[in-house]
Amino acid sequence: MRRRRYPSDTTILEWVLVEPLLPVPACQTPSGGRPEAHPRREIVDALIYLVDTGCKWAALPQDYPPFKTLFGFFARWSTAGVFNLIRDQLRRRIRRTMGTSLNPVAAVIDSPSVKVAATVPRSTSGYDAGKRPPGRKRHIIVDLKGLPLFVMVTPADMYDSVAAREALFRLRLMHPEITIVWSDLAYAGTLVGAWAKSFLHLTIKTVSRPGPQGLRDPAEALGGETSLAWLSHARRNVRDYETRPEHSESMLTLASITLMTRRLTRPAVQPNASMPRSAEPVHAA
Repeated sequence: MRRRRYPSDTTILEWVLVEPLLPVPACQTPSGGRPEAHPRREIVDALIYLVDTGCKWAALPQDYPPFKTLFGFFARWSTAGVFNLIRDQLRRRIRRTMGTSLNPVAAVIDSPSVKVAATVPRSTSGYDAGKRPPGRKRHIIVDLKGLPLFVMVTPADMYDSVAAREALFRLRLMHPEITIVWSDLAYAGTLVGAWAKSFLHLTIKTVSRPGPQGLRDPAEALGGETSLAWLSHARRNVRDYETRPEHSESMLTLASITLMTRRLTRPAVQPNASMPRSAEPVHAA
């Protein structure tokens, strides 16, 4: 068992939250399989380290499992929706501690663009003529507490009104209890609003700027931007390095998982603040 030596390593309390939400190892299923060569906690610690520091897969510290093994777990869990499941369970825990319903009935959608690395294929990126940087666009939907519901990554040249159809359709499937979605003017018009009302039974309300105009709380207009700012504190998410958009979504989701586990284990600490990890001793590298 490796020592916990990096600031990003999970604490005991955080691991207690995450471990039950991971899939059952193949060797413990009826179909059987080989026992895993590395403890699950080392796998999770390595993935969080990658997202937090923004290093290359091959540049991960040698006391973690081999990077090819780590990428295999990341790819399989990403495809199986494991990260999304963990995020959703942690979000429900936070909402319960806040004394509100487990499932939200209102949400906020936003979609900033981000530059991509030179290794990202052109087929999955584009040029955003409005926001200028060539790259990808992150469509994030959060509840009114700023907690992520899900994120979708598309080429930057895809119009918000077009991508919103896919994003809102996925939102309806995942969260049928939501009835209203706040957005900026990019989602205005019949292309999104009328379609969402007719086919998804969702009401789209737009605002031109943060403030009380049409909103019960100014924070509702900033929910998506604020959440993405928190996720961008993880260096892997400052720029998009992933070849596949679904892997970009998983990197963002991993960052949200880290923020929510810290929030649950250290409630007094804000997600965008400096958070010392004192639940376990940190050894010098």
